[in-house]
Amino acid sequence: VGKTALYLLSDLSSGVTGENIFVDSGFNTVGL
Repeated sequence: VGKTALYLLSDLSSGVTGENIFVDSGFNTVGL
């Protein structure tokens, strides 16, 4: 979660709009 928060606060994420960012280690793609 911390790394995602740092990314969103950085200039690298300036083009990210209207996205759902999952921080669950990939469990959302497995369907658990």
